[in-house]
Amino acid sequence: MEEPRKKKKKATKKKAPRVPYHKKPENLTPRDWQTALRKQFAADNDFEIENRGDHPVYSDFTVYNPTSQSSYKVAIRSSPKEMDEGANDNFCACYDFKTNQLGTCKHLEATLRKLWRNTRLRKHWKDKPDRPYTSVYLNYIGERRVMIRVGNYPVDEPRDPWKDTPEEVMQRLADRFFDKKGQLKPAAFANFDKFLDKARSLDPGFRCYDDALEFVLEQRENIRREELLKDLIKNPKSPYFETLLKTDLFPYQREGVYFAVRAGRSLIADEMGLGKTIQALAVAEMLKKELGISRVLIVCPTSLKYQWKSEIEKFTDSTAHVVEGGPLARPAQYLDPEHFYKIVSYHTVGNDLEAINDSEVDLVILDEAQRIKNWQTKTSQSVKKVQSDYALVLTGTPLENKLEELYSIIQFINPFLLGSLFAFLQRYQVTDEAGKVTGYQHLNEIGKILQDVMLRRTKKKVMKQLPSRQDKNLFVPMTEQQRTVHDEYREMVAKLVLKWRRMGFLPERDRQRLMIGLNMMRMACNSTYVIDQKTRHDTKIDELFSILDTIVDAEGEKVVVFSQWERMTRLVAQGLEARGVGFQYLHGGVPSAQRKELFSNFNKDPDCRVFLSTDAGGVGLNLQTASWMVNLDIPWNPAVLEQRIARIYRLGQKRRVSIINLVSTGTIEHRMLDVLSFKSGLAEGVLDQGEDAIFMNEDRFKKFMDSVENVVPEAGSAVAAEMTTVTEEDEHDQSEAFSEPSSMPEALPANGKESEAEPAAPAAAVAIGSHSDGQELMANGLKFFSQLADTLSDKEATAKLVSAITERDETTGQTYLKVPVDNEKTVESAITMLGTLFKALQ
Repeated sequence: MEEPRKKKKKATKKKAPRVPYHKKPENLTPRDWQTALRKQFAADNDFEIENRGDHPVYSDFTVYNPTSQSSYKVAIRSSPKEMDEGANDNFCACYDFKTNQLGTCKHLEATLRKLWRNTRLRKHWKDKPDRPYTSVYLNYIGERRVMIRVGNYPVDEPRDPWKDTPEEVMQRLADRFFDKKGQLKPAAFANFDKFLDKARSLDPGFRCYDDALEFVLEQRENIRREELLKDLIKNPKSPYFETLLKTDLFPYQREGVYFAVRAGRSLIADEMGLGKTIQALAVAEMLKKELGISRVLIVCPTSLKYQWKSEIEKFTDSTAHVVEGGPLARPAQYLDPEHFYKIVSYHTVGNDLEAINDSEVDLVILDEAQRIKNWQTKTSQSVKKVQSDYALVLTGTPLENKLEELYSIIQFINPFLLGSLFAFLQRYQVTDEAGKVTGYQHLNEIGKILQDVMLRRTKKKVMKQLPSRQDKNLFVPMTEQQRTVHDEYREMVAKLVLKWRRMGFLPERDRQRLMIGLNMMRMACNSTYVIDQKTRHDTKIDELFSILDTIVDAEGEKVVVFSQWERMTRLVAQGLEARGVGFQYLHGGVPSAQRKELFSNFNKDPDCRVFLSTDAGGVGLNLQTASWMVNLDIPWNPAVLEQRIARIYRLGQKRRVSIINLVSTGTIEHRMLDVLSFKSGLAEGVLDQGEDAIFMNEDRFKKFMDSVENVVPEAGSAVAAEMTTVTEEDEHDQSEAFSEPSSMPEALPANGKESEAEPAAPAAAVAIGSHSDGQELMANGLKFFSQLADTLSDKEATAKLVSAITERDETTGQTYLKVPVDNEKTVESAITMLGTLFKALQ
């Protein structure tokens, strides 16, 4: 009997390996990696593609993405083979194509994939049609360039040898305005309209694409503004500035106004307290006066809306309106022609984007623009869609933690200036073998690239008249109960760090646990009340009131007290009320309309001695009547700390400024000071022409990892992008919102004014801030002996002390002294010191 034939197994085609999104494969260049990602995305998603032309492949297509419900025009002018050989005339109208400088995008790759996989269309790739028309287009590969493509015009047969062909005539015209590579000459921008008129007369089918024309008009407007400024202002001392606002401008502020008007779209990154608001108003008034703009939109944090309105009314003759009300009431307010300035908060922009763009805003001013530093947030994405001819971005901290933040802010000003994000990071980041960022390089180069759109001045350079400032860290102990809570969460975080080291990543659930653990540790440093609102174990409140008692006793002295946690400030408010000390209290729950009254009362009422605030008041408020500030906790980001300090250390301050930061010893607050040089150095290298390359010290980095804080700069920001954004209305109690990494503690600014780490000193001595190291050491010693004497004078307290430090051996009956020490060296040092002391007493 014949055996049945075995069926042949069909050969299975191996799937190509997935291209990782977060880490570049070693065998790919950055460009190849990014191109592969877009091809992979096109293969994974179903795009609806419709041919809008008359050729099967070389045509215009509409590509629809059902997921995002967006459509884009795609023009196929080059085959996949031509693209492989370096020729690429394809185009897509999407934002990614225009900014990634790759010459492709997911929509274009999806179109090519569909056409190439259709075997019936293969033959049409060889049948490339002539284009019997000339076109001017914008090339997005590399730096944007206006290019010309002269058409292939049909020639009558027989050809007249004495007469130029249409193609030769058009080429001769193109040679007058474009170089040999087909790029528009710089001098031709001013006369581009003459070229358009002549080209259209020679070729009825001539095309100048909209994006190319917009780019030409933009360059012509820049030329126009520059010529205007040369005629109006001969030098910074020009009398022109004297009538611009109802106040005098400092020379550096005049320079800032000139710079911003000349640039059209720019970033003023002056250090906090140098008067960026005044400069912004002067820019708006100048554009109104000289270029006829009629609508200015100011986007700012909720807490600053009415302060902007107050400043506008104080320094200009223009009208201002704060846009408020429900979603049905707001659109009409943007169109109201009566008010030159419209003021709106960041979180409202996303809801009102269509109404804002319908109002045809001329100038957008972004205040505290670090709000758009994370390009992944809805707020950032919405703000960047606001359309305007002019833009002025204000922030003293455009770069807080990572280079991506500066990149995101510059995108609003000019999305093409820094090139594609992947190429930008490839150039300026330094990574280890695992792809982890360990440093940055070529930072000064970034500053040079941005020199025409970013202006940065520091107090050190332009504000010699400001009084000196003294910063001091006051290290305070924690109670046993606080330490227990702190260390429990430290163990949890340590396990997550080990997991991160072992696996190289953390899933979202673990990231959330990490953030919760870190925040719980920070809250425990302040008070157990911040965690449970039931118990009260803390030392910072007592230290604070020791300091406040000294300050309040001094005639005319005022102090600002900050904490991130509203519950902590609540405890302080209770203590101030019990002592009968006049104060104002600002937190996220205070309506924005009432905030102006708070700082007005503080500045004007001599009996109001304390301004108590969460970070809801960390930006924009003028509190320079105070010369003291106490920070109950240190923000994770040093820029946030500087924002707090800038409330009193700013224009108008006439006294010496003293800053006291309360730091719990041996905790996350204490250890976080170690990352100071890396973060501050990063900002200085780009913004202030500091060191050109900054690397994390390996020993410090290892200690960083072992101590937990090191995971925050990388993992923390990623968590923020993936977790729900905390709105400003929710900021009044951040202890219940663990997803905000910008609030994580970091280091104090390296400004050379900070004292070295010291043990806790008597509060009065710290408040005065005049003692030398030797005096403070003596004060601490006297405090110790005084407390010891108090204990030994009480029989019950002495018995407790003896019981705590002794232990009896049940076997031998002998009693031993039980004192925990760090190591043998500590014992040796103590014995040596006692020996020296006994000799001195003999």
